[in-house]
Amino acid sequence: MQFSSRFTIATHILLCVAMFEDQQKVTSNFLAGSINVNPVIIRNILGSLSSAGLVEIRSGVGGAYLARPKEEITLLDIFRAVEKEEALFHFHENPNPQCPVGRTIHTVMDGKIQNIQSAMEGEMARITLSDLMKEAKENM
Repeated sequence: MQFSSRFTIATHILLCVAMFEDQQKVTSNFLAGSINVNPVIIRNILGSLSSAGLVEIRSGVGGAYLARPKEEITLLDIFRAVEKEEALFHFHENPNPQCPVGRTIHTVMDGKIQNIQSAMEGEMARITLSDLMKEAKENM
């Protein structure tokens, strides 16, 4: 299974906003140039990030700004803001109850899948936008 690119695009957006908001107006066209995607995609993701309280879009003067300190924005916040399906795994709809495996698959797998999901979310919760920004600057 693979998630959409919305999470990585959203992270790219937030890194650009954090890096450039004090230097220039961070518009959807500017972001689209950095990410190399259509500005409409950027505007859609910015809308999700704004609804989640991660960015503020200022009309009139224009541009995107962080709505919270970069030390308080985690990868989990970003992921939850833009991914509609937050679960890593989805069970097939109707395992056969007449089959010994079909009958027990949820018993065997549900707890393990939840543990995997929790591990991923725990790791994402410990990484902040500030951490990413520091690493990006070190690699420039």
